Amino acid sequence: MADSDWLAGAFEEHREHLRAVAYRLLGSMSDADDAVQDAWLRVTGADASKVENLGGWLTTIVARVSLNMLRSRRRRPEQPVGDFWPAPAEAQAGAGAVAGSPGAGPAAPLGDPEDEAVLADSVGLALLVVLDTLTPAERLAFVLHDLFAMPFTEVADVLGRSADATRQLASRARRRVRGAPSPDHAGLARQREVATAFLAAARGGNLSALVALLDSEVTLTADAAAVPSGRPAVLHGAEQVATGAAAAAALAEESRLALVDGAVGIVFAPAGHLRSVLALTVSEARRITAIDVIADPDRLRRLRLALLPG
Repeated sequence: MADSDWLAGAFEEHREHLRAVAYRLLGSMSDADDAVQDAWLRVTGADASKVENLGGWLTTIVARVSLNMLRSRRRRPEQPVGDFWPAPAEAQAGAGAVAGSPGAGPAAPLGDPEDEAVLADSVGLALLVVLDTLTPAERLAFVLHDLFAMPFTEVADVLGRSADATRQLASRARRRVRGAPSPDHAGLARQREVATAFLAAARGGNLSALVALLDSEVTLTADAAAVPSGRPAVLHGAEQVATGAAAAAALAEESRLALVDGAVGIVFAPAGHLRSVLALTVSEARRITAIDVIADPDRLRRLRLALLPG
């Protein structure tokens, strides 16, 4: 077998693991796929004949590519749109060890679809939101060491820092992660149930179903970019808000459930281009008490978004 064929086969064996690493580092599956593809291009031009730990070597290459992407993102912040929660990569990420690295066990088996959805909706969200607050170096040190068991000496090589400095970065990141609030599993489930029903009723133009999901005192606010007149708008009361939602049935057909800054909401992103977001406030009584329609580009860029499965 030619060396190039052997390397291609080895890369494919590690691909899902590499996607998991890149996903944890970048928080976007489309970006993760780009990082893995870039890594493959770099691998094809390298001499792997003397590499003893192929898994660790490939992980290092993907980590360096991801680090460059994180740093570029800091200089030119962009909000990736159109990502789905990737169950296979998320399960790999949850395994907590690098394939082929010292002390790493076998990759965790994929759970059933329901388990994967729960992981994506709660634990994955909570961690990704916190990771997004870290610097690129902190994020890489924490993810590679704490989540994928890469030794600090190897992480330091990726960062171009000493092992001690890398250990401090991971420690600082760890304190931030541990200090983050625990995800509200029950709250997320309640929000998703109500948002799913609201979107279905809006798609069908079902006025009575919409009214039943809205608090009688619900308020809808829309920024100027969301209104044809170019002026902010406010609607009060279940009947008025439901009428507006039913009239937007065509938009609802192309809308999807999403996590909006850690809560379940709705995004309108035809052909993957983000146009507007509905941030929902859901009460414990399973009624929507407020809807914020966001279409202003500056506001949209500041949101943390991820499409939910389904």
